[in-house]
Amino acid sequence: MKLYDTPGAPNPRRVRWVMVEKGIEDMEIVTLDIMAGAHKTPDYLARAGLPNVPALEMDDGTTITESLAICRYLESRYPEPNLFGRTPQEAAVIEMWTRRAEMMVAVPLMLGVRHSHRALAVLESQVPAVATFNRDAGLAALALLDRRLEESEWLGAGRLTIADIVAFVGIDFARMIKLRPPESLVNLGRWAAAMRSRPGAAL
Repeated sequence: MKLYDTPGAPNPRRVRWVMVEKGIEDMEIVTLDIMAGAHKTPDYLARAGLPNVPALEMDDGTTITESLAICRYLESRYPEPNLFGRTPQEAAVIEMWTRRAEMMVAVPLMLGVRHSHRALAVLESQVPAVATFNRDAGLAALALLDRRLEESEWLGAGRLTIADIVAFVGIDFARMIKLRPPESLVNLGRWAAAMRSRPGAAL
């Protein structure tokens, strides 16, 4: 298999984090310079269909994008440690928190960065109002995670799951614009410290 990757970007980082958690080492990594438009070349678009990174090219040539789809595929190929749920109920709860983490926290914060960080203007037309709205929405949603983490050590289950990876990567990406969770969210702070101690955080 071959993973088309971009260091520093949050969605590829999700996949690399899953690979570290599962000890996946039999993967060829192809680094793309998206700042130079490497994800928009005819060759890459012919493989991926969209100018999206990451992309996973399987041994038969099938290529998938969307980080969560790639992570779910890796879960099926490398089932331990389990990150998506062992029972129907657990899988549903993990999926719920993954969706909340992505739609309410990660995506808004990522848009806040993309539409305000000067260096990222090369990737798209930045709209300051989009940055402000999404940054504020993402920060407000952190209170939901904090309440969940008051009752649970991790977001989706009694162990680290894909929900934690999605949430933390989104939150951590916001550091590019010096945006950090309020210190008053003590449960979120405890969880974030635990996430930073894992090998995947160094990616």
